[in-house]
Amino acid sequence: MLEPQLQTHAAEMFEVLADPAIYEFENEPPPSAQWLAERFRRLESRGPDDGSEQWLNWVVRLPAGALAGYVQATVLPSEVAFVAYELGSAHWRQGIGSSAVRAMLDELREQHGVHTFLAVLKARNFRSEALLRSLRFEPGDAQQQAQYRDEPDELVMVRPSAFGG
Repeated sequence: MLEPQLQTHAAEMFEVLADPAIYEFENEPPPSAQWLAERFRRLESRGPDDGSEQWLNWVVRLPAGALAGYVQATVLPSEVAFVAYELGSAHWRQGIGSSAVRAMLDELREQHGVHTFLAVLKARNFRSEALLRSLRFEPGDAQQQAQYRDEPDELVMVRPSAFGG
């Protein structure tokens, strides 16, 4: 189940995001639960003051009640969305990530009019690429790679919403 991410989720999410396996390919765990609470508080604004984009963030809650991770999107005025996700390694390879991302894509398409989804990941992140391919994302063309990739070791994956759920 997806729940809008709030500052009050920070302590429980800190435990999930402290998992070192998540950071095999990039980034690092949040430095503290307080730091994460402040970040979540800022994200509750749902976007910058100039309205140039929307920040949509959800935590992934398991049926038993624990949090497994999060999904997030940055929606541009062009109705294109950058999507991202993180799950604790205890929840990998169980269909939780693909179900959560699929639910987010449906929400973005139905409630926010998104027609194209983009994900930028480290090219060697085989797990994330497999999850995206299972959801019918494909490597972007040369123009999309050049436009959306910040670093040469990144891969841009694209999915038009015409694919449906």
